[in-house]
Amino acid sequence: MKSYKLLVLLMLSSVLVLSACSMNNPGNNGFSDTASNENAAKGKKLMIGLTVPTLGNPFFVSMSKGAQEVAKKYNAEITVVSADQDLAKQTQQFEDFITQKVDLILLSPFDSKGIAGAVQQAKAAGIPVIALDGSAEGGIDSVVMSDNVQAGKLAGEYLAKRLNGSGSIVVIDGPPVSAVTDRIKGFEEVLKNYPDIKVVAKQNGEGNREKALGLMENILQANKKIDAVFCINDEEGVGVKIAQEQAGRTDEFFIVGVDGAPGAADALKEKKSYAATSAQFPNQMAIQGVELALKVIKGEKVDPQVLIPTELITQDNVDSYRGW
Repeated sequence: MKSYKLLVLLMLSSVLVLSACSMNNPGNNGFSDTASNENAAKGKKLMIGLTVPTLGNPFFVSMSKGAQEVAKKYNAEITVVSADQDLAKQTQQFEDFITQKVDLILLSPFDSKGIAGAVQQAKAAGIPVIALDGSAEGGIDSVVMSDNVQAGKLAGEYLAKRLNGSGSIVVIDGPPVSAVTDRIKGFEEVLKNYPDIKVVAKQNGEGNREKALGLMENILQANKKIDAVFCINDEEGVGVKIAQEQAGRTDEFFIVGVDGAPGAADALKEKKSYAATSAQFPNQMAIQGVELALKVIKGEKVDPQVLIPTELITQDNVDSYRGW
């Protein structure tokens, strides 16, 4: 009888020990941070909203894939929307995210200043906002972007050296976001060292292939001699290339862009007029952006700006470029 009672006591002790272990070591079914644990307790996944200027640009498609990848990793749900290069639409998307009570917003701004009011509304609602590919006003928690000044400098140095410090060039600018203004800043800083390189035309291609194509058609009609063209992104660069080919002036000037986009990589492999691109890594921006936001949710301090280095891709090294 004593042996039976002892056996029962041992079994009860084992059950208690196992229960304690289970309570002290819960399974990790989602985020490892405080916010995710709270959401798990409520049976709610972390909700992420991402708004980008346009999904017509492969750059932002790659960014959205990076965001989806990291969301899957953390068992979160993400909604990706395109502003279609419309500030009013991107502002409305912010309002929608606030109404949906998302836990964090990733913003790739179409207009860094214009979106400030929407950012303020999100912050007032207690939603962290992390900007991607360009800063934004209104009180963002942080921004993850390429070192765009470096990107402009890499393009400028390549262009200046290839021209041997002298020539007539065209600059195709872009939307009013910090990523674009920083690229122009870096590019122009290089040009200050080459007074014999003259900018014969500088126009806004809005980061768009069709727009840049139309602008370049007019620029070609107005200028009989062009030695090089710098574009703030590869979508514009491909548009310029099409205009160049249609005008039969492929041997006259070379093109340098920014992004490292698939279309630019293909053009570089042709070994023709597309000469170089300062490659950036949009998927990495999204991944780091989500991770920063999770720290903000936990109440941790984050750097106000995270810069990802760019890399110059040319016809000589494009075959080893992994791309997006």
